[in-house]
Amino acid sequence: MSLLSVIVPCYNEEESVALFYEELVKNDAFFQGKGVELELLYINDGSRDGTSAEVKKLREKDERVHLISFSRNFGKEAAMYAGLERSRGDYVVMMDVDLQDPPSLLPEMYAALEEGYDSVATRRVTRKGEPPIRSFFARRFYHLMKKISQTEMMDGARDYRLMTRQMVDAILSMKEYNRFTKGIFGWVGFQTKWLEYENVERARGETKWNFWKLLMYSFEGIVAFSTAPLMIASFMGVLFCIVAFLMILFIVVRKLAFGDPVSGWPSLVCIILMTSGVQFFCTGILGQYLAKTYMEVKRRPIYLVKEEL
Repeated sequence: MSLLSVIVPCYNEEESVALFYEELVKNDAFFQGKGVELELLYINDGSRDGTSAEVKKLREKDERVHLISFSRNFGKEAAMYAGLERSRGDYVVMMDVDLQDPPSLLPEMYAALEEGYDSVATRRVTRKGEPPIRSFFARRFYHLMKKISQTEMMDGARDYRLMTRQMVDAILSMKEYNRFTKGIFGWVGFQTKWLEYENVERARGETKWNFWKLLMYSFEGIVAFSTAPLMIASFMGVLFCIVAFLMILFIVVRKLAFGDPVSGWPSLVCIILMTSGVQFFCTGILGQYLAKTYMEVKRRPIYLVKEEL
């Protein structure tokens, strides 16, 4: 018998825990026919509601259910990493508990692994139900990452992915503190099949990802998998040096040829403000990379476990 580990990060999702379990076990017959057993790992990411209690109720009637509770909220990236570390399966799949990652796709995903793929990833072909501005910026982010990063990132890609143990071990070998799993998936490589489906709205509850959190998450991905911002800062510095040199020549020539005095303090103030702004912008880019380096060298644990069943 093979083992399939299902990793489910949870943060204040007490309404969805049991509903997700009911949808998942509908695939029991399929996997039993394939000689595959299931283990279900709920990663409680410091929830403040009854998420932990709901998982314990499931545990009482099904020993395949496991609970890992953090000491506080460490974020979804830490929850996914903890699930990968605790998983024992020959195959591992990560899913959202809100049912936006349909469990009904699992048989098709497993069939692709039988064909020889190392992983099966999912991507949404529509963003029905999302605010238009959120969808717009999400598409722009993936478009930008394709331009500035050598790591494969598909538009609409989800964390919903079924992987072999070999690929999971490769991901676990990357123990960086500042994690951007979508980029890590692409960086480790392996043969991946993409499975497309239409967007599914949350079954219950509200999303924990507001626009600001998604914006900060996108910055995390850019800094983690591209040095293009540093190149842009360097290019802007060189460009402004050239412009300054040309302006000096222009002023000297004008003074010698026409005796035109240098005047106009408003324009001078604007130039000073503009160059200062560019300097601060470039310093900010450098600061982001330095901050990530600072967090890495401190070697803090990615998460802390309070309770494990």
